[in-house]
Amino acid sequence: MGHGIVSPEDGEIDRGALATVVFNDRDALTWLEELLHPLVSAEYLQWREQLAGLPDAPRVSVTEVPLLYETGGDERFDKVVVITAPAKLRRSRSDLATDERESRFIPDKEKIARADYSYKNTGSVEELDAFVKSVMAELTES
Repeated sequence: MGHGIVSPEDGEIDRGALATVVFNDRDALTWLEELLHPLVSAEYLQWREQLAGLPDAPRVSVTEVPLLYETGGDERFDKVVVITAPAKLRRSRSDLATDERESRFIPDKEKIARADYSYKNTGSVEELDAFVKSVMAELTES
């Protein structure tokens, strides 16, 4: 599976090429997810334990998880923040094969209903920053 995905010059994975392969081959995607999801989860849990063990541990830690609800990962978190954007806007922000990838996501409406906080990211970076600051302020107060 490495041909055309791993650069012969630097050995780095071409994420766009990988996305094209796995999002067009359900078996390849399943294989990749079964390989990566347990590794990513274990690394996250180790990181969280390391943070908790610090003498001045942070009150809040943030993790980005694109398939949080789809993998049942939301059970590992105290609070969930969902940031959405209309599909057309998401496509304009990504170089990856978004249609194939997004066909596997649960609808934004369901994610928003399940989340503790949600934000529709159609405005400026400053507006997004203000939302994030308000959530962080609320989480650090409790």
